[in-house]
Amino acid sequence: MSLQLKCLGATQEIGRSAFFVGTKRTKLLLDYGTLMSDEPGFPMHVPPKEVDGIVLTHAHLDHSGGVPIFQIYESKPVFGTVLTFELAHLLISDFIHLSGYYLPFEYLDLENMIRNTVPLKYGKEVRLGDLQFSILDAGHLPGSAQVLVKSGKKRILYSGDINTVDTKLLKGASNTFEEELDAVILESTYALRDHPDRASLESSFVEETTRVVEGGGTVLVPAFGVGRSQEVLCVLASHDFRYPIWVDGMTRKANEMLVRNAESLRDPESFKEAVGRANMVRGWSDRRNAAKKPGVIIAPAGMLKGGTAVLYLEKLYSNSENAVFLVSFQIPGTPGRELMETGRFLVKGKTRDVQSEVKHFDFSSHCGRRELHELVKSLKGNPLILTVHGDEESCKTLANDIKEEIGLPAVSPQAGDIFKI
Repeated sequence: MSLQLKCLGATQEIGRSAFFVGTKRTKLLLDYGTLMSDEPGFPMHVPPKEVDGIVLTHAHLDHSGGVPIFQIYESKPVFGTVLTFELAHLLISDFIHLSGYYLPFEYLDLENMIRNTVPLKYGKEVRLGDLQFSILDAGHLPGSAQVLVKSGKKRILYSGDINTVDTKLLKGASNTFEEELDAVILESTYALRDHPDRASLESSFVEETTRVVEGGGTVLVPAFGVGRSQEVLCVLASHDFRYPIWVDGMTRKANEMLVRNAESLRDPESFKEAVGRANMVRGWSDRRNAAKKPGVIIAPAGMLKGGTAVLYLEKLYSNSENAVFLVSFQIPGTPGRELMETGRFLVKGKTRDVQSEVKHFDFSSHCGRRELHELVKSLKGNPLILTVHGDEESCKTLANDIKEEIGLPAVSPQAGDIFKI
């Protein structure tokens, strides 16, 4: 029995991850995310009546943001971890609040999606028609998963976003597949470069943060409210950082969800201790206090596209004693990327030179080049590798490296490409 795989998005771009896998009888949708630009972009259209089930790998909007579309006229089961569903509800609710004018669904459709969720544990196999599938820890975000789809003797692995390196928040994904694979859909975000040594990176971040604070400055850390904010909290706590830490935005709600699902974390007790050390911003009075005194402020958005981080930067940018430490990937065209490359930022409608120190720390939750190559080398069988979720150069380079250096068939697909496995 053959499997058909159609690429709907995330082809030579980061965003709108979506893949359609199935047989003549059963069709499974793997993610259905959005492209985060001025107006949200969606993957290729799939008629909901053709979808038998959806597997959501994790909560980030570039994987989850379009899933409510499939609940507008009928109910479709959505599979994933409990924590993914809680975090996705938080993120998509905020997405609707900020971008509802551009979206083809409403809060009601999100609530229908949550009602139709089917919680899964890692490793538990599910049967849907003539397909079987299971989810495996991806090490990227609390609750994140890879998906292994089976039909007869055919096996397809979808990596989702994956990280095989331990972080303070999570254990890295362990890829020890005993079975031979026929195809792998592999993310390529960092296919062109390696990440710095994690321990050295963490030490450097804490040392630089301490230097600024002890010099009387405030360190603004723009960070995604789900995942990166918690990682930064854990890094500071693990190095016994004793200065004030303020946390703003949706991080507080996300923290509560992680505490309830602590089995997803590398060290639940250390995480709870890290959260307990931080001050949660609960209103404008707290924001004013946080910006006036030496300390650390962790606030969304990670790329400075709105969020309370922008409000803090407007207060802090003109003082050279302060610092802005970017800890997330900065997509070209975003305010964070502009700040990182030019030292300039739009403040109340006027572009300003930022006097505060600006640095980037590569706290990635994705595999780097080395880990991607190691992952592919560990695979059994002779699988076709589809390189996705990266810019054009990253996807094409990784596919070529896999063919030339590892000897497996590989391709960087386009949206709409169909493969028979």
